[in-house]
Amino acid sequence: MAESTAPVLRLSGITKRFGKLVANDGINLTLARGEVLALLGENGAGKSTLMSILFGHYVADEGSIEVFGQPLPPGQPRAALAAGIGMVHQHFTLADNLTVLDNVLLGCEPLWQPFSRRSEARAKLLAVSQQFGLPVSPDAKVGSLSVGERQRVEILKALYRGARILILDEPTAVLTPQESEALFDTLAQMVAQGLSIIFISHKLGEVLRVSHRVAVLRQGKLVAEAPAQGTTQGQLAQWMVGHAIEAAERRPAKKVGEPICTLTNVSTAPTGRDRLNDVSLNLRAGEIVAIAGVSGNGQVALADLLCGVRNATTGQVTLRRAPLQARPAWLVSQGVARIPEDRHAVGVVGDLPVWENAVAERLRGPWFAHPWFRAFWVKRRAARQHAQRVAATFDVRGGGADAPARSLSGGNMQKLILGRALMPPQDAAGNSAPAPQLIVAHQPTWGLDIGAVMFVQQQLINARDGGAAVLLISDDLDEVLALGDRVAVMHDGHLSEARPAEDWTREAIGLAMAGAAH
Repeated sequence: MAESTAPVLRLSGITKRFGKLVANDGINLTLARGEVLALLGENGAGKSTLMSILFGHYVADEGSIEVFGQPLPPGQPRAALAAGIGMVHQHFTLADNLTVLDNVLLGCEPLWQPFSRRSEARAKLLAVSQQFGLPVSPDAKVGSLSVGERQRVEILKALYRGARILILDEPTAVLTPQESEALFDTLAQMVAQGLSIIFISHKLGEVLRVSHRVAVLRQGKLVAEAPAQGTTQGQLAQWMVGHAIEAAERRPAKKVGEPICTLTNVSTAPTGRDRLNDVSLNLRAGEIVAIAGVSGNGQVALADLLCGVRNATTGQVTLRRAPLQARPAWLVSQGVARIPEDRHAVGVVGDLPVWENAVAERLRGPWFAHPWFRAFWVKRRAARQHAQRVAATFDVRGGGADAPARSLSGGNMQKLILGRALMPPQDAAGNSAPAPQLIVAHQPTWGLDIGAVMFVQQQLINARDGGAAVLLISDDLDEVLALGDRVAVMHDGHLSEARPAEDWTREAIGLAMAGAAH
């Protein structure tokens, strides 16, 4: 880390309240020149609020910020950009139909400028690209770039505007292992040239590898600061949640049964870049099949197909040897449970209360699938009792059964969805409906903190041990290798053979994710 006499960034006493909620509570934090500071915390710990204050999207109720020794005007994103602060969000904000140069120039030139200085801009972009080891063609259409190349463009956008402090939000979430390694090399070059980086990630191994120092928020307060060297992942996890965390217990499948669902040479019509192309796969009882791959390579099509919202154009899909029907209500009645990728847009209806979301998927079908629904009327007492059982069993916290689902944190919302999928209803006598036989879990731990991740993963293992066939679709290779009994890789709509997890290495999976092997 480069020597410096004064911090390039100083946050002093930052406090932000939303009603009675104290999102940030008197936070003091500094960042040195040429330093990588990892900012950690559970969902809702205050990281996003703090970064929004730094970038001018929020105004702190108390406290001040200095950048390179100068006060930063509050609530002015332009002032933050002018001071040299850049942010690369987890979800890219690029126009696929424009070139790299056009994307970089968006917002950089005044509207009243009569012509674009493209020659000067191209030269500057190439110079920045070479200086920081971010090779990319200025004339390439962004839509033709790989995910790793798109991330380079996002970083170049910030550096082109003169960023000297770079905030990276979950930068490796959608990268292959090889692309992650390339990013780490790039960060090392940036730091060597004096840039300072705030690195936000849930991947604790990467945090300890990349950062010089870690800062941990919990319930809005800064609870720990420590050098990365000498700190363990277990310590970080304990600081984040306030108690020791036990990893999900990885053990071989107890007993693998007959196929529950079989895909034979299945293709789907393309939707954007997402489709299936001649995919074959067996999902067997008592087994987790994990699908690795960069998002957008057919995973959505696969999940939609098995959840009844997309049809196959060719090939055959069977559920317990009978043709699978593209009817979501029928699939629920047949014991298919889904954990959708987007919990906010698809997983819950945000304006409905928690209890209605807990029973929403079982309001149609045979009587035992919905003991709280009879003769076109919802039996609220029975439905609320089920919601309370889900909340108690899956530790759903926040507001109670009548609270709107949108008021839940990401982790609690995911637990609600998980409980709805995995917990069968009971009739008045306390008899439970059959447990799900096929579970389609699409990015079930995406964006969750370490405590929620371990909880969700353990529930999937428990479901497998109870005899369910589990399809796990995940961008997280650690999760794929930790949970998958068999692992397959998806690229450009094609699916590799599902082989035992021990037959794969991270490098082999990374190459397959990039299309070098199938």
